[in-house]
Amino acid sequence: MTEPLDKTLAALGEPAPAPKPSGGARIRTYFLTGLVVAGPVAITIWITLWLIGLIDGWVKPLIPPAWNPDSYLPVAVPGFGVLAAFIGLTVLGFFAANLVGRTVVQSGEQVLNRMPVVRSLYKGVKQIFETVFKQDGTSFRRVGLIEWPGPGLWSLCFITEPARGALAAGLPGADHVCVFVPCTPNPTTGYLVMMEASKVTEIDVTTDDAFKLIMSMGIIQPQEPAPPVAPPPAPNLAAGAKPEIVAAQG
Repeated sequence: MTEPLDKTLAALGEPAPAPKPSGGARIRTYFLTGLVVAGPVAITIWITLWLIGLIDGWVKPLIPPAWNPDSYLPVAVPGFGVLAAFIGLTVLGFFAANLVGRTVVQSGEQVLNRMPVVRSLYKGVKQIFETVFKQDGTSFRRVGLIEWPGPGLWSLCFITEPARGALAAGLPGADHVCVFVPCTPNPTTGYLVMMEASKVTEIDVTTDDAFKLIMSMGIIQPQEPAPPVAPPPAPNLAAGAKPEIVAAQG
């Protein structure tokens, strides 16, 4: 029945109507649409609850029973350990910022410096935290591209710190920089590479967009940077020209 209609439309130059999808195709489309909508929400909720439960498991055993609502409520209160950890770290930072707190911290560090194994572990971990979390630092805030692991193969990297001290003295040639090349889809693992600074191309990509690109295995591409706004043209005052003055009429 549709063949004469298709011939008539073809004679008139009109496109033939697209065939209607079958019932199975519609069900598959609806299912995939629902999966795209519900999947990210479910994974986000699962990861959030997993992190809250992990922190609660660390912090709640340290809270006195009189202050822990789980000891007198019939159900556990999720997130109370996270709140207690936030308040405790904030108070600790407040006391460590004054003179008395700095004195106590220095005394504790002196005790740790006398322990052979703990001393090296503490110094290394402290230096990492101070480097990553210092507000004026640039570590892991600059994203670059390097030709690695071979010619014509480019990898995303995070520029950490320039090579200094004995490390810089042992590297030949020009100035070198330390870069971290993360693995995909798990960016917490990767490789530390020392390269010449001239061979590292810094790109205008935020660390958040770089992590999205790595974790999505290249599916989520970073947004294009907005074009710079051109400044307004300066008034032409050449050849004795005077700027026009518009008087507001009352």
